[in-house]
Amino acid sequence: MTKQDYYNLLGVSQEASPDEIKKAYRRLAMRHHPDKNPGNPEAEKKFKEIQEAYSILSDPKKRTAYDQYGHAGVGTAGGAPGAGGFGDIFGDIFGDIFGTAGGHARGRAPGRGADLAYNLEISLEEAVRGSTVRIRVPTLTACPSCKGSGAAKGSSPVSCRSCGGAGSVRMQQGFFVIEQTCPRCKGLGKTIESPCSECHGKGRVREHRSLDVKIPAGIDNENRIRLSGEGEAGERGGPSGDLYVQVRVRSHPIFVREGHDLHCEVPISFIVAALGGELEVPSLDGKLKIKIPPETQTGKLFRLKEKGVTSLRGGGHGDLICHIMVETPVNLSEKQKQLLKEFEGSLSEDKREHAPKTHSWIEGVKRFFEGLR
Repeated sequence: MTKQDYYNLLGVSQEASPDEIKKAYRRLAMRHHPDKNPGNPEAEKKFKEIQEAYSILSDPKKRTAYDQYGHAGVGTAGGAPGAGGFGDIFGDIFGDIFGTAGGHARGRAPGRGADLAYNLEISLEEAVRGSTVRIRVPTLTACPSCKGSGAAKGSSPVSCRSCGGAGSVRMQQGFFVIEQTCPRCKGLGKTIESPCSECHGKGRVREHRSLDVKIPAGIDNENRIRLSGEGEAGERGGPSGDLYVQVRVRSHPIFVREGHDLHCEVPISFIVAALGGELEVPSLDGKLKIKIPPETQTGKLFRLKEKGVTSLRGGGHGDLICHIMVETPVNLSEKQKQLLKEFEGSLSEDKREHAPKTHSWIEGVKRFFEGLR
């Protein structure tokens, strides 16, 4: 019987690319597979024909011979492909699923080390000015004896005998080929026959490392500093992970930070509030003086320019904002109480003039109760 043209069997032109041939074969193989057509001899026959066609057209040398000499050039006599047969074809078709190329796999690269996190508590002064802090981090580092290879001195890892260095093994069940990670080498493609005595073949040892962390001026609470390559060492010489330093700024007894500004409360006596005066206030750069004008009320703000926090990404400094709080005197003697009563009496003659807020408040309360009647 005259054999059908392979290109016609797959429904592609003679100029079709390898990808077009593969897609055509995949579509037809799924349609005519015997498992999908039980008891249908025509489907099984068709399946074998397209299987044979793909085995020729997917091989560049065989395809060239076929294009030049037809079926005689490839020496096919019908039926399924020879050695390797359908298993090789399916390995090629589904190679992308199993992470292979052309049915062959390489051992995976040594694994990257894990990232680490470290919580670092610093003072407000360190956050504002910047500093360098030394920390000790528990981590896995490359074994100094075997330099991370895991093999004893004078030896080195060898190709895995189970997978031949591919990192994966193939299992065939009927028409299907399954590719899975080699259980012997765990996908690395290499095994260690003489393990290092210090790390027992792991290539890593646990230790505490001391690192200097540079704290940039202006860093804020919950900011992170990334130290590239300072995490755990990778497996068998693989790249190290990163270390993330999580910053927490301790609360300060005087200042509260909001963005780039610093805030502080400044208590003053009611005498200074009434008469005015000069007052020393703290800043992170030392003492500063502010002038309190007469008749200053609680809540008045004094803004001291550029005495706050440096912007972490540039853009100048924040401000220091002083919140005035008029303090009521406590623990008064009888004489002091009497003097205050006399002082209060002298003010009560004209509340409108000496206590305008009190006067306006009392008038507002009167209007409120009158409106309820």
